[in-house]
This record gives sequence, C-alpha cells and structure tokens, in this order.
Amino acid sequence: MPVLREIKRSQRNKIGLATLLSGLVILSVVLTLTLLLIASYQSKKQALYDTTLTLNFTNAAKMSQTMDSLFKSMRSSLQYTAGVLSSNPTTNEEEMYKNLELMRLSSNYFNSVFVVDETGLVRNRSPYSEGAVGSRISTEAAKEALASRKPYLSHSYTTSKSNRLIVFMSEPLFEKNGTYRGIVGGTIFLQENNIMNMIFGSNNVDDAGSSFYVVGSDGHLLYHPDKTRLGEDISANTVVQKLVQGKSGKEQMINLNGVPFLAGYSSVPENGWGIVVYSPIGAIHEQLNDHIQTLLLYSLLPFILLLLSAIWLARRLARPFVSLANLVSKIGREEVRLPETKNHWNREADLITKAITVALTDIRKHTEQLTRDAMTDPLTGLTNRRTLESIMNKWIAEQVSYSIIVMDIDRFKRINDTYGHQTGDEVLKLLAKIITLSVRPGDVSCRYGGEEFVVLLALATAGRNRTMVTDITDQSE
Repeated sequence: MPVLREIKRSQRNKIGLATLLSGLVILSVVLTLTLLLIASYQSKKQALYDTTLTLNFTNAAKMSQTMDSLFKSMRSSLQYTAGVLSSNPTTNEEEMYKNLELMRLSSNYFNSVFVVDETGLVRNRSPYSEGAVGSRISTEAAKEALASRKPYLSHSYTTSKSNRLIVFMSEPLFEKNGTYRGIVGGTIFLQENNIMNMIFGSNNVDDAGSSFYVVGSDGHLLYHPDKTRLGEDISANTVVQKLVQGKSGKEQMINLNGVPFLAGYSSVPENGWGIVVYSPIGAIHEQLNDHIQTLLLYSLLPFILLLLSAIWLARRLARPFVSLANLVSKIGREEVRLPETKNHWNREADLITKAITVALTDIRKHTEQLTRDAMTDPLTGLTNRRTLESIMNKWIAEQVSYSIIVMDIDRFKRINDTYGHQTGDEVLKLLAKIITLSVRPGDVSCRYGGEEFVVLLALATAGRNRTMVTDITDQSE
C-alpha cells in the first residue's frame, strides 16, 4: 500500500499525453499567430515607410518644380518691366507708376514693386507710399542689390519700419548705351497674402498628418503652416543642411525638437531655396496599429476555429494511448477488464492497442494459470493447504459457521512400499475423486499433505458430517 500511494503521488506530478498535445497545439497556434502579426507588422511598417518617403519626395519635387517655374515667371516679369523702363529713360513718374501698378496687379507676384535710381533714391512705388517715394533705401538687402548691378534675390529679413518679414528680388536698369540707372524690385511679404501663400497655402499634402515647409538658402523658414515660426533659423537640421548644399532626397530624420519624421526634400534651382515634405512617424505607427487591429479582427475567428479543431484532433489522437495507460496502470492492483478491440483511424494507435490487448490477454491467461497452480494440489487437483487456510480465515472473518472433516489413508506407506509410488499416486487421485463427488458444490476439498485430506463443510450439521464420511469410506473400500 505505501508503494501504491507513492506511485499515485508521483503520477500527480506528471503531464498527461492529451494535456501535453493540447498544450503543444495551443503553443504552436499562438506562436504562429504571433509570428504572423510580427511579420505583418514589420512588412507593413517597411512598406509604409518606403511609400511615405517616396510620396513625400515626389510631392517635394513637384512643389520644387512649381516654385522654380514661379520664380522664373517672377524674374521674367521684373525683366520685362526693367526692359520697358530702360528703353524709355525719360518716362515721367506717372507712366512709371502705371507700369509698376500693371505688373503688380496683373501677376500678383509681389506685395510691392518699386524703382530705385543709381543713387539709391526711391523714384516710385506700387502701391504708392508717400513716405517711401523720394526717400533713400536703408536696408542692407536693397543696398546690396543696387551695388551688385545684377539680378538679385535676398535672404529673408525683417524691415525696421514695418517690422515685416520679406524677401526682395530685383533686376538692374541699363540704358541702351550701357549706362546703369538703378534697379526695379519687388518684395514678398512672407506673413501676408501673396502668390506663394495662394499656391502653397492650400496645398494639403495628405490626411495622415503630413505637411511641408520652405527654407531659404541661409536655412531660415520662409513658409511654414505655423506662421509664428517664419524667419526661424533651422540650419542645424540635417535635411536643411543638405538643401543648402543644393541636394535632394528622402530619409528618416529627427527635427530640432527630437521628434522623428519621414522627410522628402528637394531644392529649387532658380532661387536656391528648399522644400521639405514631412510625415510624423507617430502617424505611421497609428496606421500600423489600425492595420494590426484589422488583421486581428479578421484572423482571430479562423485561428480560434483552427485552435479548437487542433485540440480536438490532439485529444482524439491521444485517447487510445490514455486508455491504454490507464489500463496498464491497473494491472497488479485490481481486476482488469480488457476493452473490446476496435480499429483505430491512426495506424500507430491501432497497432499499439492491438499489441497491448494481445499481451494483456496472454498475461491474464498466465496469471490465472499461476493462480490456479498456487491454489491447487498438482497431483489430485484439490485445493492445497495454503488455500484451505485462506478460506478458513475468510469464513472466520465473515462469521460463517462450518465443519471440518479430517481424514487420511491407513497403512499408505505399505502401498508405496509394495506397489510403488506411482500406484500410491493413483490411490491418492482416486480418493480425491471420491471426495469431490461426495461434497456439495459449496464445500471445499483439500489435500492437506501426504495422504491427509481435509473437507470444509459450510453451514453443515454433525449428521451431515457422519453421512459424508460413511459415503467416502464405502466408496473407498
């Protein structure tokens, strides 16, 4: 019993085959789903990154072409007006104002247009400003443009009088004989309505949080969705540094605030400016999360069905092995009843089941034979002394009343000496047969040892005992 208890205790710590197979199936399905999600996430992430970078670069290139064409047109407009004014140096102030007004209103390129003579005197301005006309230029950009005697484009700067952030363009004025007569220039108010705001202000790149900004050749912001940032120096930005060098491309970047972006950038050949179209990586991750949620939504039900089917199949596969294990575990502890042999759909399970059934059948036959041999006298076929004592103890425990007849063969040694032991054995067999025929089915006949025999009579009276002894004696004679 202690051994059995120890076996049972050790078995509680073991993992059943059905549980093991089910666990492996669950683990396999969960790992498969996890790997699928990870692979899908990484693949989608890379695809979104590549697509976003390509789109941003494409948009930046298109906007760069648009701005390049715009500035060429602005330059052409200034050159045309400069040509008109140069061809007629005696033009009066009224005619000059009409030409400037026509250029400003017909194109809407500039917020203001003016003419400055070679001495730095503002001769005329559109729209007309009494304080400006007749005064001398004071800004460094205007002085630099006048001194250069070449087409000029300034960096962005803030005027001291109006406190406006502007960009200034100019064309030189030369008479036919080559005499330098000053410049005709136009200003762009970056913080007010102008052609740049009209073209780029309504240019929504996409709905995923992408936006753009324009930087000058000195790294200052010329256009940004947040107008409060115009004029800000962002030349420390790695992408802006490449634009200042005239490069174009696409890459993942981190802005000056430490926020990661996917940026496409393109330089503008005409003015040396640059356009950056950027998308926050956080918006990309939101798209990835939506993708994973959608993937889970559509794949969860099939995976659950697959999981349940796999568990069912695993348990069905393990069922014959579990039954055989339970059957084998009972051997030696209790009476084992062999199950009906059935064909199993799994080849290995079918072979093992049939083999174990045949083996258990043989074991039972041998066990029963050994049991009979242990309980039976091999010569007479009667029960032996050990069985007799076991039955007596059982009846005593159950308080069954019984009688005992003890008998032996007189002068049996003389029979063995005279006729031999084989004849003696035949005499013992004959007596055993007589005893068996004389007792009731419920009585127990036993060869106690040598020529001694014992009969246990359950619930028998003394008269019954005498009758049985008389019968046996008569038949023996």
